[in-house]
Amino acid sequence: MRIALAQCGSRSLDADGNLARLADALAAARDRGADLLLTPEMFLTGYAIGPEAVGRLAQPRDGAWTRAVSDLARSTGVAVLYGYPERVSDAVYNSVQLVGADGAPLAGYRKTHLFGELDRSQFSPSDDDSPVVEIAGWRCGLLICYDVEFPETARALALAGVDVVLAPTANMVAYDVVATTLVPARAYENQLYVAYANYSGTEAGLEYGGLSCVVGPDGRDLARAGRGEELLVADLDRDALAASRRDTTYLRDRRPGLYRSLAEGAPPP
Repeated sequence: MRIALAQCGSRSLDADGNLARLADALAAARDRGADLLLTPEMFLTGYAIGPEAVGRLAQPRDGAWTRAVSDLARSTGVAVLYGYPERVSDAVYNSVQLVGADGAPLAGYRKTHLFGELDRSQFSPSDDDSPVVEIAGWRCGLLICYDVEFPETARALALAGVDVVLAPTANMVAYDVVATTLVPARAYENQLYVAYANYSGTEAGLEYGGLSCVVGPDGRDLARAGRGEELLVADLDRDALAASRRDTTYLRDRRPGLYRSLAEGAPPP
């Protein structure tokens, strides 16, 4: 599978403009032979837009944005994972939706781990597990930004048989260690691919770090962006994944009976 990541600036409060940018990114991804395009976290509205705007702009999973993105995916023949604020009754979630190359919505995911006061002021946390969905013969799991920084989330997906974790993000320069250290660690310790799509530039006083990447199960970069806007493209290799899993046996060598306290333990004071 060939995967494309749209590293770009955040354009706050401009859903129509961001849909137009998505159309351009999908066309560029198609021209480079990609099967799937990832956008950053909350792509359709911007991330740091405040609780009032989040509440006002949020749409249901089957709303007008989904129909618009479905049309774009169908017209280009490229699947897409995009971020948006999702309304469910009185709650608003930081969500992503995966739409297939034929325009059919395949899966949605709501962020489970909220980072800092900005996240907590804008969104409700979800308690739902990531779905596992197949794209071009690859089993994909979904995480959003801070979620991937917890080893348990990627490990749960690995144990569910996932081949690639798709992780839109809005990560800042101060936390480059996530892109440069944690994401490669998640790929290596779980023997899967991780695709991590970030913003560049600034938004509401936040300086985004870029460094979007696709990392292989050996923990090495297949592709790595710099700080600026870029369409990053990488090929996932089924034979390389199988060989890495034969040689690196963390999942087979686990002893779950020793780890029960990890799920039951209280956080430190």
